[in-house]
Amino acid sequence: MWYYVEIIARESWLVLAQMSPYLLLGFLAAGALSVLVSPAFVERHLGKGRSGGVLKAVVFGVPLPLCSCGVIPLAASARRHGASRGATVAFLLSTPQTGVDSIAATYAMLGGVFAVFRPVAALVTGLFGGLLVQAADNSGEENQGAGGSAGTAGKSTACTAECCDVNPARPTLIRMLRYGLVTLPRDIAWPLLLGVVVAGTMAAIIPPGAMQPYVGGGVLSMLMMIAAGMPVYICATASVPVAAGLIHLGASPGAALAFLIAGPATNAATVMTVWRVLGRRTLLLYLLTIVASAVFFGLTLDAIYSAAFLPAAVSTLQCHQHICLQDHLWAVALLLVLAGSIVLGGKRAASLPAAPGPKRTYDAPTGALGAAGTTMALPDRQFVLEIQGMTCSHCAAAVKQALESVSGVIEVSVSLEPPRALVVCREPALAEQLTAAVESLGYGVKYSGEMPR
Repeated sequence: MWYYVEIIARESWLVLAQMSPYLLLGFLAAGALSVLVSPAFVERHLGKGRSGGVLKAVVFGVPLPLCSCGVIPLAASARRHGASRGATVAFLLSTPQTGVDSIAATYAMLGGVFAVFRPVAALVTGLFGGLLVQAADNSGEENQGAGGSAGTAGKSTACTAECCDVNPARPTLIRMLRYGLVTLPRDIAWPLLLGVVVAGTMAAIIPPGAMQPYVGGGVLSMLMMIAAGMPVYICATASVPVAAGLIHLGASPGAALAFLIAGPATNAATVMTVWRVLGRRTLLLYLLTIVASAVFFGLTLDAIYSAAFLPAAVSTLQCHQHICLQDHLWAVALLLVLAGSIVLGGKRAASLPAAPGPKRTYDAPTGALGAAGTTMALPDRQFVLEIQGMTCSHCAAAVKQALESVSGVIEVSVSLEPPRALVVCREPALAEQLTAAVESLGYGVKYSGEMPR
Protein backbone atom coordinates (compact mmCIF):
# COMPACT_ATOMS: atom_id res chain seq x y z
CA MET A 1 0.00 0.00 0.00
CA TRP A 2 2.55 2.59 1.13
CA TYR A 3 4.91 1.41 -1.58
CA TYR A 4 2.42 2.44 -4.27
CA VAL A 5 1.64 5.71 -2.49
CA GLU A 6 5.35 6.54 -2.48
CA ILE A 7 5.74 5.73 -6.18
CA ILE A 8 2.65 7.76 -7.15
CA ALA A 9 3.88 10.71 -5.09
CA ARG A 10 7.33 10.54 -6.69
CA GLU A 11 5.98 10.30 -10.24
CA SER A 12 3.49 13.11 -9.62
CA TRP A 13 6.25 15.32 -8.29
CA LEU A 14 8.38 14.65 -11.36
CA VAL A 15 5.46 15.54 -13.65
CA LEU A 16 4.99 18.78 -11.71
CA ALA A 17 8.71 19.55 -11.92
CA GLN A 18 8.73 19.12 -15.67
CA MET A 19 5.78 21.47 -16.17
CA SER A 20 6.62 24.14 -13.59
CA PRO A 21 8.99 26.56 -15.39
CA TYR A 22 6.86 26.65 -18.53
CA LEU A 23 3.63 26.95 -16.58
CA LEU A 24 4.93 29.85 -14.49
CA LEU A 25 6.00 31.60 -17.69
CA GLY A 26 2.53 30.94 -19.10
CA PHE A 27 0.92 32.44 -15.99
CA LEU A 28 2.92 35.65 -16.43
CA ALA A 29 2.01 35.88 -20.13
CA ALA A 30 -1.63 35.27 -19.23
CA GLY A 31 -1.46 38.09 -16.70
CA ALA A 32 -0.23 40.46 -19.40
CA LEU A 33 -3.01 39.37 -21.77
CA SER A 34 -5.66 39.83 -19.09
CA VAL A 35 -4.81 43.53 -18.91
CA LEU A 36 -3.99 44.19 -22.56
CA VAL A 37 -7.03 42.26 -23.89
CA SER A 38 -9.83 42.82 -21.37
CA PRO A 39 -13.24 41.08 -21.46
CA ALA A 40 -14.86 44.41 -22.28
CA PHE A 41 -12.55 44.80 -25.29
CA VAL A 42 -13.44 41.31 -26.51
CA GLU A 43 -17.17 41.98 -26.09
CA ARG A 44 -16.99 45.16 -28.14
CA HIS A 45 -15.22 43.51 -31.06
CA LEU A 46 -17.28 40.32 -31.07
CA GLY A 47 -20.37 42.46 -31.47
CA LYS A 48 -19.17 44.10 -34.69
CA GLY A 49 -19.81 42.60 -38.09
CA ARG A 50 -20.81 39.05 -38.98
CA SER A 51 -18.08 37.01 -40.70
CA GLY A 52 -15.53 39.52 -39.39
CA GLY A 53 -16.82 38.84 -35.89
CA VAL A 54 -16.16 35.11 -36.33
CA LEU A 55 -12.55 35.76 -37.32
CA LYS A 56 -12.04 38.17 -34.42
CA ALA A 57 -13.58 35.65 -32.04
CA VAL A 58 -10.99 32.96 -32.82
CA VAL A 59 -8.07 35.41 -32.96
CA PHE A 60 -8.98 36.72 -29.50
CA GLY A 61 -10.03 33.32 -28.18
CA VAL A 62 -6.97 31.14 -28.86
CA PRO A 63 -4.46 32.96 -26.62
CA LEU A 64 -6.86 34.05 -23.87
CA PRO A 65 -6.36 32.15 -20.59
CA LEU A 66 -10.02 31.28 -20.06
CA CYS A 67 -11.08 27.85 -18.83
CA SER A 68 -14.11 25.91 -20.03
CA CYS A 69 -16.32 27.55 -17.42
CA GLY A 70 -14.81 31.04 -17.56
CA VAL A 71 -15.53 31.35 -21.27
CA ILE A 72 -19.27 30.75 -20.78
CA PRO A 73 -20.30 34.06 -19.17
CA LEU A 74 -18.10 36.13 -21.48
CA ALA A 75 -19.57 34.48 -24.59
CA ALA A 76 -23.14 34.81 -23.29
CA SER A 77 -22.56 38.44 -22.35
CA ALA A 78 -21.05 39.16 -25.78
CA ARG A 79 -24.17 37.65 -27.34
CA ARG A 80 -26.37 39.91 -25.24
CA HIS A 81 -24.26 42.87 -26.39
CA GLY A 82 -24.86 42.12 -30.05
CA ALA A 83 -22.35 39.44 -31.06
CA SER A 84 -23.60 37.23 -33.88
CA ARG A 85 -24.47 33.61 -33.21
CA GLY A 86 -21.52 32.52 -35.34
CA ALA A 87 -19.03 34.72 -33.47
CA THR A 88 -20.32 33.45 -30.12
CA VAL A 89 -19.93 29.81 -31.19
CA ALA A 90 -16.46 30.48 -32.63
CA PHE A 91 -15.40 31.99 -29.30
CA LEU A 92 -16.88 29.09 -27.31
CA LEU A 93 -15.07 26.57 -29.53
CA SER A 94 -11.62 28.12 -29.76
CA THR A 95 -11.07 29.75 -26.35
CA PRO A 96 -11.31 26.87 -23.84
CA GLN A 97 -9.17 24.51 -25.97
CA THR A 98 -6.00 26.47 -25.43
CA GLY A 99 -4.37 29.59 -24.00
CA VAL A 100 -0.87 30.87 -23.40
CA ASP A 101 -0.55 28.94 -20.14
CA SER A 102 -1.76 25.66 -21.67
CA ILE A 103 0.51 26.12 -24.71
CA ALA A 104 3.47 26.42 -22.35
CA ALA A 105 2.37 23.29 -20.48
CA THR A 106 1.85 21.43 -23.77
CA TYR A 107 5.38 22.27 -24.87
CA ALA A 108 6.76 21.02 -21.56
CA MET A 109 4.86 17.72 -21.55
CA LEU A 110 4.25 16.85 -25.21
CA GLY A 111 6.90 18.65 -27.24
CA GLY A 112 7.12 21.47 -29.76
CA VAL A 113 5.14 19.88 -32.62
CA PHE A 114 2.17 19.23 -30.37
CA ALA A 115 2.44 22.72 -28.83
CA VAL A 116 2.24 24.36 -32.27
CA PHE A 117 -0.44 22.07 -33.70
CA ARG A 118 -2.83 22.40 -30.77
CA PRO A 119 -3.58 26.15 -31.05
CA VAL A 120 -3.78 25.85 -34.85
CA ALA A 121 -6.42 23.14 -34.44
CA ALA A 122 -8.31 25.33 -31.95
CA LEU A 123 -8.25 28.30 -34.32
CA VAL A 124 -9.47 26.31 -37.33
CA THR A 125 -12.13 24.54 -35.25
CA GLY A 126 -13.54 27.83 -34.01
CA LEU A 127 -13.44 29.38 -37.47
CA PHE A 128 -15.15 26.38 -39.09
CA GLY A 129 -17.84 26.11 -36.42
CA GLY A 130 -18.53 29.84 -36.39
CA LEU A 131 -18.87 30.09 -40.17
CA LEU A 132 -21.03 26.95 -40.22
CA VAL A 133 -23.44 28.46 -37.68
CA GLN A 134 -23.34 31.80 -39.50
CA ALA A 135 -24.28 30.12 -42.78
CA ALA A 136 -27.16 28.27 -41.13
CA ASP A 137 -28.38 31.38 -39.33
CA ASN A 138 -30.73 32.64 -42.06
CA SER A 139 -33.95 32.94 -40.08
CA GLY A 140 -35.15 34.43 -36.81
CA GLU A 141 -36.24 31.05 -35.47
CA GLU A 142 -33.11 30.53 -33.41
CA ASN A 143 -33.23 33.91 -31.71
CA GLN A 144 -35.07 32.22 -28.88
CA GLY A 145 -33.19 29.57 -26.94
CA ALA A 146 -34.73 27.04 -24.61
CA GLY A 147 -34.88 29.61 -21.88
CA GLY A 148 -36.21 32.48 -23.98
CA SER A 149 -34.50 35.52 -25.34
CA ALA A 150 -30.97 36.19 -24.28
CA GLY A 151 -31.94 39.73 -23.57
CA THR A 152 -34.55 39.02 -20.93
CA ALA A 153 -32.20 40.07 -18.20
CA GLY A 154 -32.78 43.71 -18.97
CA LYS A 155 -30.49 46.37 -20.27
CA SER A 156 -26.75 45.76 -20.22
CA THR A 157 -24.32 47.94 -18.37
CA ALA A 158 -20.60 48.26 -18.70
CA CYS A 159 -18.53 46.11 -16.42
CA THR A 160 -17.05 48.13 -13.59
CA ALA A 161 -14.92 45.33 -12.20
CA GLU A 162 -11.14 45.64 -12.08
CA CYS A 163 -10.74 43.50 -15.20
CA CYS A 164 -12.54 46.09 -17.35
CA ASP A 165 -11.81 49.32 -15.49
CA VAL A 166 -10.30 51.84 -17.89
CA ASN A 167 -8.98 53.90 -14.98
CA PRO A 168 -7.91 51.25 -12.47
CA ALA A 169 -6.60 52.17 -9.07
CA ARG A 170 -3.74 49.66 -9.26
CA PRO A 171 -0.78 50.11 -11.63
CA THR A 172 -0.75 47.99 -14.79
CA LEU A 173 2.14 45.79 -13.66
CA ILE A 174 0.41 45.02 -10.35
CA ARG A 175 -2.79 44.04 -12.14
CA MET A 176 -0.84 41.78 -14.52
CA LEU A 177 0.96 40.06 -11.65
CA ARG A 178 -2.21 39.72 -9.60
CA TYR A 179 -4.06 38.00 -12.41
CA GLY A 180 -1.12 35.85 -13.51
CA LEU A 181 0.03 34.76 -10.06
CA VAL A 182 -3.19 34.88 -8.00
CA THR A 183 -6.44 34.90 -9.98
CA LEU A 184 -5.57 32.43 -12.75
CA PRO A 185 -3.69 29.93 -10.51
CA ARG A 186 -6.57 30.06 -8.02
CA ASP A 187 -9.06 29.16 -10.73
CA ILE A 188 -7.12 26.12 -12.01
CA ALA A 189 -5.11 25.03 -8.95
CA TRP A 190 -7.19 22.02 -7.88
CA PRO A 191 -7.93 20.69 -11.41
CA LEU A 192 -4.25 21.10 -12.30
CA LEU A 193 -3.03 19.23 -9.22
CA LEU A 194 -5.61 16.51 -9.82
CA GLY A 195 -4.38 16.15 -13.40
CA VAL A 196 -0.79 15.86 -12.18
CA VAL A 197 -1.74 13.13 -9.70
CA VAL A 198 -3.70 11.26 -12.38
CA ALA A 199 -0.68 11.38 -14.69
CA GLY A 200 1.62 10.28 -11.88
CA THR A 201 -0.70 7.39 -11.03
CA MET A 202 -0.74 6.25 -14.66
CA ALA A 203 3.06 6.33 -14.81
CA ALA A 204 3.47 4.51 -11.49
CA ILE A 205 0.92 1.73 -11.79
CA ILE A 206 0.07 1.02 -15.45
CA PRO A 207 2.79 -0.35 -17.76
CA PRO A 208 3.65 1.81 -20.79
CA GLY A 209 1.62 0.95 -23.88
CA ALA A 210 -0.99 -1.09 -22.03
CA MET A 211 -3.88 0.47 -23.98
CA GLN A 212 -2.18 0.76 -27.36
CA PRO A 213 -4.40 -1.89 -29.05
CA TYR A 214 -7.47 0.24 -28.23
CA VAL A 215 -6.32 3.86 -28.57
CA GLY A 216 -3.18 3.53 -30.66
CA GLY A 217 -4.60 5.37 -33.67
CA GLY A 218 -7.42 5.45 -36.20
CA VAL A 219 -10.94 6.82 -36.22
CA LEU A 220 -12.17 4.47 -33.49
CA SER A 221 -9.42 5.68 -31.14
CA MET A 222 -10.43 9.28 -31.79
CA LEU A 223 -14.08 8.53 -31.10
CA MET A 224 -13.19 6.76 -27.86
CA MET A 225 -11.17 9.76 -26.68
CA ILE A 226 -13.99 12.12 -27.67
CA ALA A 227 -16.48 10.02 -25.70
CA ALA A 228 -14.13 10.09 -22.71
CA GLY A 229 -13.47 13.82 -22.95
CA MET A 230 -16.91 15.30 -23.63
CA PRO A 231 -18.52 14.69 -20.22
CA VAL A 232 -15.34 15.59 -18.31
CA TYR A 233 -15.11 19.04 -16.76
CA ILE A 234 -11.45 19.89 -17.30
CA CYS A 235 -9.54 23.01 -18.31
CA ALA A 236 -7.00 23.26 -21.13
CA THR A 237 -3.99 23.35 -18.80
CA ALA A 238 -5.10 20.63 -16.39
CA SER A 239 -5.84 18.32 -19.33
CA VAL A 240 -2.20 18.34 -20.50
CA PRO A 241 -0.79 15.95 -17.87
CA VAL A 242 -3.79 13.68 -18.41
CA ALA A 243 -3.02 13.61 -22.15
CA ALA A 244 0.59 12.77 -21.34
CA GLY A 245 -0.68 9.91 -19.20
CA LEU A 246 -2.83 8.66 -22.07
CA ILE A 247 0.20 8.64 -24.38
CA HIS A 248 2.09 6.76 -21.70
CA LEU A 249 -0.66 4.13 -21.83
CA GLY A 250 -0.30 3.80 -25.60
CA ALA A 251 -2.61 6.44 -27.07
CA SER A 252 -1.43 7.96 -30.34
CA PRO A 253 -0.68 11.71 -30.47
CA GLY A 254 -3.87 12.20 -32.47
CA ALA A 255 -6.00 10.32 -29.94
CA ALA A 256 -4.55 12.48 -27.15
CA LEU A 257 -5.31 15.60 -29.21
CA ALA A 258 -8.91 14.43 -29.69
CA PHE A 259 -9.21 14.28 -25.90
CA LEU A 260 -7.68 17.77 -25.58
CA ILE A 261 -10.21 19.15 -28.07
CA ALA A 262 -13.33 17.45 -26.72
CA GLY A 263 -12.57 17.73 -22.99
CA PRO A 264 -12.10 21.51 -22.51
CA ALA A 265 -14.61 22.50 -25.22
CA THR A 266 -17.55 20.55 -23.81
CA ASN A 267 -19.15 20.09 -20.43
CA ALA A 268 -22.69 20.20 -19.12
CA ALA A 269 -22.55 23.95 -18.42
CA THR A 270 -21.35 24.79 -21.93
CA VAL A 271 -23.97 22.58 -23.56
CA MET A 272 -26.77 24.15 -21.51
CA THR A 273 -25.50 27.66 -22.30
CA VAL A 274 -25.43 27.04 -26.05
CA TRP A 275 -28.92 25.55 -25.85
CA ARG A 276 -30.42 28.35 -23.76
CA VAL A 277 -28.70 31.32 -25.38
CA LEU A 278 -28.26 30.16 -28.99
CA GLY A 279 -30.90 27.46 -29.53
CA ARG A 280 -31.12 23.77 -30.32
CA ARG A 281 -29.97 23.95 -33.93
CA THR A 282 -26.84 25.85 -32.96
CA LEU A 283 -26.12 23.31 -30.21
CA LEU A 284 -26.30 20.49 -32.74
CA LEU A 285 -23.86 22.29 -35.06
CA TYR A 286 -21.60 23.05 -32.11
CA LEU A 287 -21.34 19.39 -31.07
CA LEU A 288 -20.97 18.25 -34.68
CA THR A 289 -18.06 20.66 -35.15
CA ILE A 290 -16.27 19.33 -32.08
CA VAL A 291 -16.59 15.69 -33.14
CA ALA A 292 -15.59 16.35 -36.75
CA SER A 293 -12.64 18.56 -35.76
CA ALA A 294 -11.35 16.14 -33.13
CA VAL A 295 -11.37 13.25 -35.59
CA PHE A 296 -9.90 15.27 -38.47
CA PHE A 297 -7.12 16.93 -36.52
CA GLY A 298 -6.38 13.74 -34.59
CA LEU A 299 -5.83 11.81 -37.82
CA THR A 300 -3.85 14.71 -39.30
CA LEU A 301 -1.51 14.89 -36.31
CA ASP A 302 -0.90 11.14 -36.43
CA ALA A 303 -0.10 11.47 -40.14
CA ILE A 304 2.39 14.26 -39.42
CA TYR A 305 4.20 12.22 -36.80
CA SER A 306 4.25 9.20 -39.09
CA ALA A 307 5.40 11.09 -42.21
CA ALA A 308 8.15 12.93 -40.35
CA PHE A 309 9.26 9.75 -38.56
CA LEU A 310 8.84 11.50 -35.23
CA PRO A 311 8.57 9.47 -32.04
CA ALA A 312 5.02 9.36 -30.74
CA ALA A 313 4.59 12.69 -28.96
CA VAL A 314 7.17 11.91 -26.37
CA SER A 315 5.44 10.96 -23.17
CA THR A 316 7.58 12.91 -20.75
CA LEU A 317 6.43 10.52 -18.04
CA GLN A 318 9.19 8.24 -19.32
CA CYS A 319 11.90 10.90 -19.51
CA HIS A 320 12.46 11.82 -15.88
CA GLN A 321 16.21 11.34 -16.19
CA HIS A 322 16.38 14.91 -17.51
CA ILE A 323 14.98 16.36 -14.27
CA CYS A 324 17.61 18.41 -12.46
CA LEU A 325 17.83 20.41 -9.25
CA GLN A 326 16.63 23.56 -11.00
CA ASP A 327 13.42 21.78 -12.06
CA HIS A 328 12.74 20.75 -8.46
CA LEU A 329 13.14 24.38 -7.39
CA TRP A 330 10.69 25.46 -10.08
CA ALA A 331 8.21 22.89 -8.78
CA VAL A 332 8.52 24.34 -5.29
CA ALA A 333 7.96 27.83 -6.72
CA LEU A 334 4.85 26.67 -8.57
CA LEU A 335 3.43 25.03 -5.43
CA LEU A 336 4.03 28.26 -3.50
CA VAL A 337 2.19 30.23 -6.18
CA LEU A 338 -0.74 27.78 -6.16
CA ALA A 339 -0.90 27.72 -2.36
CA GLY A 340 -0.70 31.50 -2.15
CA SER A 341 -3.45 31.94 -4.73
CA ILE A 342 -5.73 29.57 -2.83
CA VAL A 343 -5.12 31.35 0.48
CA LEU A 344 -5.56 34.84 -0.99
CA GLY A 345 -8.58 33.68 -2.97
CA GLY A 346 -10.15 32.25 0.17
CA LYS A 347 -9.66 35.50 2.05
CA ARG A 348 -11.12 37.49 -0.81
CA ALA A 349 -14.15 35.19 -1.12
CA ALA A 350 -14.76 35.39 2.62
CA SER A 351 -15.00 39.16 2.37
CA LEU A 352 -17.56 39.19 -0.42
CA PRO A 353 -20.94 38.70 1.35
CA ALA A 354 -22.58 42.05 1.89
CA ALA A 355 -23.16 43.37 5.35
CA PRO A 356 -26.30 45.35 6.16
CA GLY A 357 -25.75 48.94 5.11
CA PRO A 358 -27.47 52.23 5.77
CA LYS A 359 -30.86 52.99 4.28
CA ARG A 360 -30.61 54.54 0.82
CA THR A 361 -32.56 57.53 -0.45
CA TYR A 362 -33.79 58.51 -3.88
CA ASP A 363 -35.62 61.36 -5.58
CA ALA A 364 -39.19 60.24 -6.12
CA PRO A 365 -40.71 61.07 -9.52
CA THR A 366 -43.81 63.22 -9.88
CA GLY A 367 -46.98 61.37 -8.95
CA ALA A 368 -45.12 58.61 -7.11
CA LEU A 369 -44.50 58.52 -3.40
CA GLY A 370 -44.11 62.25 -3.04
CA ALA A 371 -43.68 65.50 -4.87
CA ALA A 372 -40.96 65.79 -7.48
CA GLY A 373 -37.56 66.29 -5.91
CA THR A 374 -38.64 64.99 -2.51
CA THR A 375 -35.98 62.77 -0.98
CA MET A 376 -37.59 59.74 0.62
CA ALA A 377 -36.09 56.75 2.45
CA LEU A 378 -37.03 53.28 1.24
CA PRO A 379 -36.20 50.00 2.99
CA ASP A 380 -33.65 48.00 1.02
CA ARG A 381 -34.29 44.33 0.23
CA GLN A 382 -31.55 41.73 0.18
CA PHE A 383 -31.97 38.59 -1.92
CA VAL A 384 -29.79 35.49 -1.69
CA LEU A 385 -29.22 33.45 -4.86
CA GLU A 386 -27.35 30.17 -4.98
CA ILE A 387 -25.54 29.92 -8.32
CA GLN A 388 -25.00 26.53 -9.93
CA GLY A 389 -21.97 26.14 -12.22
CA MET A 390 -20.08 29.22 -11.03
CA THR A 391 -16.56 28.00 -10.36
CA CYS A 392 -14.01 30.70 -11.23
CA SER A 393 -13.35 34.42 -10.98
CA HIS A 394 -14.57 35.03 -14.53
CA CYS A 395 -17.88 33.41 -13.63
CA ALA A 396 -18.23 35.56 -10.52
CA ALA A 397 -17.43 38.77 -12.41
CA ALA A 398 -19.98 37.96 -15.13
CA VAL A 399 -22.70 37.14 -12.59
CA LYS A 400 -22.01 40.38 -10.75
CA GLN A 401 -22.20 42.39 -13.97
CA ALA A 402 -25.47 40.73 -15.03
CA LEU A 403 -27.12 41.37 -11.64
CA GLU A 404 -25.96 44.99 -11.59
CA SER A 405 -27.70 45.51 -14.96
CA VAL A 406 -31.14 44.86 -13.42
CA SER A 407 -33.10 48.02 -12.71
CA GLY A 408 -33.33 48.82 -9.02
CA VAL A 409 -30.22 46.95 -7.90
CA ILE A 410 -28.09 48.93 -5.47
CA GLU A 411 -25.31 46.55 -4.48
CA VAL A 412 -24.13 43.08 -5.50
CA SER A 413 -21.71 40.75 -3.72
CA VAL A 414 -20.69 37.43 -5.26
CA SER A 415 -18.73 34.66 -3.56
CA LEU A 416 -17.31 31.43 -4.97
CA GLU A 417 -17.24 29.56 -1.65
CA PRO A 418 -20.13 29.09 -1.26
CA PRO A 419 -21.22 29.91 -4.82
CA ARG A 420 -23.88 32.51 -4.18
CA ALA A 421 -24.84 36.11 -4.76
CA LEU A 422 -26.25 38.60 -2.28
CA VAL A 423 -28.17 41.39 -3.97
CA VAL A 424 -29.36 44.58 -2.29
CA CYS A 425 -32.13 46.26 -4.24
CA ARG A 426 -35.35 48.18 -4.03
CA GLU A 427 -38.51 47.86 -6.06
CA PRO A 428 -39.04 47.14 -8.90
CA ALA A 429 -36.15 44.66 -8.79
CA LEU A 430 -37.61 41.27 -7.86
CA ALA A 431 -36.21 37.78 -7.42
CA GLU A 432 -37.61 36.70 -10.81
CA GLN A 433 -35.68 39.43 -12.63
CA LEU A 434 -32.48 38.62 -10.77
CA THR A 435 -32.85 34.93 -11.56
CA ALA A 436 -33.45 35.68 -15.26
CA ALA A 437 -30.32 37.84 -15.38
CA VAL A 438 -28.12 35.01 -14.10
CA GLU A 439 -29.82 32.31 -16.16
CA SER A 440 -29.18 34.36 -19.32
CA LEU A 441 -25.50 33.55 -18.79
CA GLY A 442 -26.19 29.82 -18.70
CA TYR A 443 -26.00 29.26 -14.93
CA GLY A 444 -28.56 27.56 -12.77
CA VAL A 445 -30.09 29.61 -9.97
CA LYS A 446 -31.79 28.62 -6.75
CA TYR A 447 -33.60 31.39 -4.88
CA SER A 448 -32.67 30.98 -1.23
CA GLY A 449 -34.96 33.65 0.13
CA GLU A 450 -34.88 37.24 1.27
CA MET A 451 -32.84 38.50 4.19
CA PRO A 452 -34.01 41.37 6.37
CA ARG A 453 -32.12 44.64 6.08
